[in-house]
Amino acid sequence: MRGIITPAIQYPGVELKTEESKNPIPIPQNMCLELSVNHARWGSETLVTNEWGRAMSPHRLEHYFREARNAVKGLPEGFRFHDLRHYFASLLIAQGLDVKVVQKSLRHSSAKTTLDTYGHMWPDKEARHGPLLLASLRNGSIRGRRRTHERLAIKGEKAGPQVVKPGAGLSVS
Repeated sequence: MRGIITPAIQYPGVELKTEESKNPIPIPQNMCLELSVNHARWGSETLVTNEWGRAMSPHRLEHYFREARNAVKGLPEGFRFHDLRHYFASLLIAQGLDVKVVQKSLRHSSAKTTLDTYGHMWPDKEARHGPLLLASLRNGSIRGRRRTHERLAIKGEKAGPQVVKPGAGLSVS
């Protein structure tokens, strides 16, 4: 293992859902080392194995997950193995990653799928645009259009499109 997992099947006899699901998944080196222990012990290409090194059935995995869930305080009663995927997505979003990075990490076939599922988790960017606009005005990077029109009207000139150079323009305090 070199820090990349290449999915081949969900479970023996169960194909992956989409072509996107077959794309390699980069993983951190330390995770690669942890996962390689199972490979070294059993010689299996399967990551999730039973106590004999064979692929674990989804039913058995859920059984073990229920046991672990009962031992971990604070997990919701219905918390499932698949919910770890949602938790992973929420961690990526909380770190400020954009929708395309999250889409690729989850191997969704489109950003629409990612936004439809996790769109509510991204911070409200609209709430940030007011302070950002004000900061731009204070830094002089945006020329006040209204004042430009007023100045030109006083001179008798016609107001047209304005090209604003960084650092030039209106100073607001």
